[in-house]
Amino acid sequence: MTYENILLKKNEKTAVITINRPESLNALNAQTIKEISAALDELQSDNEVRVIILTGSGEKSFVAGADIKEFSNFNQEKAEELARSGQNILFDKIENLSKPVIAAVNGFALGGGLELAMACHIRYASENAKLGLPEVTLGLIPGYGGTQRLPKLVGKGIANEMIFSAKMIPAQKAKEIGLVNEVFPIGELLAKTEELAKIISNNSPMAISRAIKATNLSDTDKGFETEIKYFGELFELEDKKEGVAAFIEKRKPSF
Repeated sequence: MTYENILLKKNEKTAVITINRPESLNALNAQTIKEISAALDELQSDNEVRVIILTGSGEKSFVAGADIKEFSNFNQEKAEELARSGQNILFDKIENLSKPVIAAVNGFALGGGLELAMACHIRYASENAKLGLPEVTLGLIPGYGGTQRLPKLVGKGIANEMIFSAKMIPAQKAKEIGLVNEVFPIGELLAKTEELAKIISNNSPMAISRAIKATNLSDTDKGFETEIKYFGELFELEDKKEGVAAFIEKRKPSF
């Protein structure tokens, strides 16, 4: 597929998707959502790629939000379809992908941009990052999973404060509340994210894919039983055999 709004780069076991709409601060429109989704499908089927990084072009913005011009005249039916299709096509896909997706949040991550980052499995941010859900200032609420994922990451009280007030928070505050994992100078962000991706990519992809599924169920009544199922299932797979053999033989495993 030819991409117009994103850049896709592969380097050994890591792929980087860069949202490339700097003229609109990388705002999400329907075409960009489709392109990111298509790129994820491509990378999901690429056996060489183990980890995916999602970032924005430039130093000002990861994703400044949804492209408001696209839906300003929608009625209720179209608005519900927008939210439902966006979640199905992209946001839920990221969360449930069998390969880890790391958000490298460079600058503004607002509205749909923060929702995109929250759908990722891990979030690193630059020191100049600003994060928030400003939808209530438009008479709306988050529609791409913000009301569901934010409370799970930071707790209901802090999530309510962020959503109700529409305040942007700086990167260091985001780290303090658990919204992002680490904060780096803007010039180091992508390199540090790639370092983490490399570490992850050397581990068992069979185990990681199941860890993602089990962790995604951690707040449901299926969580413990899913963990037990996958723990047992992995005993029959090659990665477990290689990992245990490497441990006994005092060498690094080759997955």
